[in-house]
Formats: sequence, structure tokens, C-alpha cells
Amino acid sequence: MKLRHAILTTLVGGAALLSPAWAAPLPGSTAKSGADDVVVDERSEQLIKGGLKFLQARQLPNGSWADGDRNHAAAVTAYVLLGFLSTGNLPGEGEYGTAVRRGTDFLLDCVRPDGYIAAAEGQHNMYGHGIATMALGEIYGMTGDESVRPKLERAVKLILAAQNKEGGWRYNPRPNDADVSVSVLQVVALRAAKNSGIDVPEENLQRAIAYLRSCRHASGGFTYQARGGEPGAARTAAAVYALQVLGLYDDKMVIDGTEYYMSSYQRDRNYFTYGANYATPVNYMIGGTKWKSWYEAMRMRLAREVKSQGGTNYWSSSGPGGDSYATAINVGILAMPYGYLPLYQR
Repeated sequence: MKLRHAILTTLVGGAALLSPAWAAPLPGSTAKSGADDVVVDERSEQLIKGGLKFLQARQLPNGSWADGDRNHAAAVTAYVLLGFLSTGNLPGEGEYGTAVRRGTDFLLDCVRPDGYIAAAEGQHNMYGHGIATMALGEIYGMTGDESVRPKLERAVKLILAAQNKEGGWRYNPRPNDADVSVSVLQVVALRAAKNSGIDVPEENLQRAIAYLRSCRHASGGFTYQARGGEPGAARTAAAVYALQVLGLYDDKMVIDGTEYYMSSYQRDRNYFTYGANYATPVNYMIGGTKWKSWYEAMRMRLAREVKSQGGTNYWSSSGPGGDSYATAINVGILAMPYGYLPLYQR
């Protein structure tokens, strides 16, 4: 396994010293500088270390993570891999390099000849395909491992082919209808792949922006589907996140959407982990006092809600993915100040 990609080799305190050129904003946009004084404190570092131990113990013999029913194994594995990547563990590198290597191999084995990423058993959909493609894009960008590229390219081609006429995506890999939840992950997967050097046509990204715009509500929030319904906090965070990685840092949709989420997320207790997974990089990319306040609030909340057992830490979830999913998300939230993931480098 190659060592960390050359652009990421110079690190200070866990944060990349230089942002890679391929992580620059899209034309006409301005990235934010962020709050450099936000750091991972000792308590959060302990939570992260215990969370990684928990995830390592939950890895299945085939290299995957899939709590309980084994459904959506590719998606859960991708989320867990992103949790490890956010702490600087790469395939074959770092304290958990072996676990990451095995998980990466499982994900690569899930890439079918047509590019669709799905485990051999259990349920799967384009939501899982999107997060799995994102994870492979980040792994390829961070390692330069050329064995990843062919399957990543196939996964990207499937996303491009499944984009519907409005610019969005739905649960099946066909260009039919669309929703924000699924579309966001295809957008982020495409941007991660583009950042790592995979060809992604600009026209597809612009169509995706048009779809997200069509889901914008007068309140500043985002609806589940275009031109109808009520906005929700979690899906608004997701939409804003997608717009940011597309380079629209200063767009009114991003500004209004962030305000909507921050004023409503505590009233919308459904899908909190889902929403926080998006809201954390949203605030990180905004930077400044908003990021500092958000991270402090999340750090305190996660410290209250964590469960510990046998030297491990974990967070519970009764939804798809179970405790492995929730723990991976929360490890990534706490580790955000490290700045390891190329997608969020400013």
C-alpha cells in the first residue's frame, strides 16, 4: 500500500497544512477560512479512541460492518470507513490500517460489472451506492491507490447514467423520479471522485444544482422532493452540504438553509444523527464562530450520550445500520477538526 498521497503528507496536529489543488471550489465560489482554534480536546479524543475500538470489534469476517440484519452492508461499511479515514487511518496505514484495508476490499468486491455497489446479500439502493462511492473517492484521493480507480470510475458512470431529467436521483439506479436524500449523496460522491481526479462532466453537476434549487422552500428550508411538501431540518442540512461541496459557499440558498436548520433542528428530533452528520461539515466549511459554537454543542451532547463497555465507546441507534452506523458518524463529528478528509479541506 502506498503511503498517504503526497499532498496530505505534511500534517500539523492532525490538520492538513496545504489544501490540495483539486479540492478547490468550483468556478465563481469562495471557500471559507474556518476557526483554527477549534481543536479536539482530551475528552473527545478519548471518545474517538474508544469508538474506533468498538468499530474494530464489530467488523465481520468478510471485512464489512452490518449490524443485525446484514441489510445495507455496503452503506454501513462505507460510513464506518469514513469514520476511520477522518482519524487518519488508511488502508494498511495507522493503528486500524488492517481493518480499513479489509473494509476497503469488501467495498471494492461489492462493485458489480455495471458499477452498482451492493453487497451480495441483504437490501441495497442508490443511497448506499452514493455513500460507498464517496468513500472510495476519498480513499483514492488520500492514497493514490490505482487498484481503486477502475471500480470507482464504474461507480461514477452509473451515477451519471441514473441522473434524471430534473437533475436528481432516486433509490433505484434508473433516471426516473428523485428526492433530496438520495440526490445529496450522489452529488457528494461525484465531487469526491472529481477531487480525486476522476472525470465528472460539469453539466451533470449544474443539473444537480438545479434539482436542489427546485426543492427549496420559501422558508429557506428544503423539501423532500421538488415543488411540494414541507421542509425538514435534517434534509435541509443535507441539501446545504451538497451545495457547499459543489462550491456554492456564498449562495443565498446556503445562507438561508443554514439559518433554517440552526433554528429548527432541536425541534425536529427525528433523524438527529442523520442531520448532524451533514450539519457538522456544513458548519466546518462555514468556519468562524458558527463552527466553534456548533462543535462545542456537539462535543457536549455526544459526551453525555455515549455508552462505554470494556474499553470501548459507542452510540446507539435503532435505525438501519445500528450502533456501528451511529458510532461511525459520531466519531467523524468529533474528529472533524483534524481535517483529514480531502472533501472538506478549506
